[in-house]
Amino acid sequence: MGIAALKLSPLRTPNPARASAIEVAGLRFPNPVGVAAGFDKDAEVPDQLLGLGFGFTEVGSITPRPQAGNPKPRLFRLIEDKAVINRMGFNNGGGDAALARLQKRASNPQAQSGIVGINVGANKDSDDRIADYAAMARMMTPLASYLAVNVSSPNTPGLRALQDEGALSELIEVVIAARADAGGKLDTLPPIFLKVAPDLLQDDIDAIARIALDKKLGALIVSNTTISRPASLRSHHAGETGGLSGAPLRELALQRVRDFRKATGGEIPLVGVGGIASAEHAWARIRAGASLVQLYSAMVYEGPGLGARIAKGIERLMKRDGFTSIAEAVGSE
Repeated sequence: MGIAALKLSPLRTPNPARASAIEVAGLRFPNPVGVAAGFDKDAEVPDQLLGLGFGFTEVGSITPRPQAGNPKPRLFRLIEDKAVINRMGFNNGGGDAALARLQKRASNPQAQSGIVGINVGANKDSDDRIADYAAMARMMTPLASYLAVNVSSPNTPGLRALQDEGALSELIEVVIAARADAGGKLDTLPPIFLKVAPDLLQDDIDAIARIALDKKLGALIVSNTTISRPASLRSHHAGETGGLSGAPLRELALQRVRDFRKATGGEIPLVGVGGIASAEHAWARIRAGASLVQLYSAMVYEGPGLGARIAKGIERLMKRDGFTSIAEAVGSE
């Protein structure tokens, strides 16, 4: 319903850069608050989302071939917990359909003033998932502000195994090569962001950090949904299979930002995701080491204006704590 309503909305000019503007991976974000992947799966409303006051949006995950995703029901509101469990399974219309929409956007001058990342994934039944990521990177490079490689969804069997050091190193190398194959000068190619799971051991975090540094990734997106189930959950949906997001993920995702900040020595920008529902939550993620933040589940409970409210609130908190820029505040806790 949200996508349908946005498709009927006129395009608004995205908000100009605010005092909270920040440069990450060579991109100038007008504010640090974005929409996480999973909402606009098929790249249907990126500019309408930017018009709501978000500093950027991330479409997808998009796979080479269309797929229906997992059987329904597959999405559950845990109202008492302000949380969501999903096991969607990369349901999307496939690369060709999304490509056509993004190419149409590229020819619309009004739609070309915002940052739109493209999150790519692999088909569930693929014989070669790494080849799927390469195909999507090659296809989407000319249209992406950044490419987000999603190896952290818990809803495609075996996908998280690509976070293992050897497999991940191979995957990133293949994506980098595919991005180069798409043409263009190196300094104009979109940076590569890697989206990781929160359910990682310290050895996993250290290995991913090494790869991110070695391959000069643009950023790490920390984090996807969790397969853990805190004892505090009250909803009768708490036992459903899938990834848990929303308020119960907040502290775990915050800790993972701290962990990746330490593991990378602050050399790789971080995007904080998971349980952010207020300016204070976003500010805590920034102070812990995130240069950008993303929302999704909180909009279920707080409405579509939440992004703009958080962006304004961050500026208030920045002034309160004596910072003149977001960059100055990153990792300052």
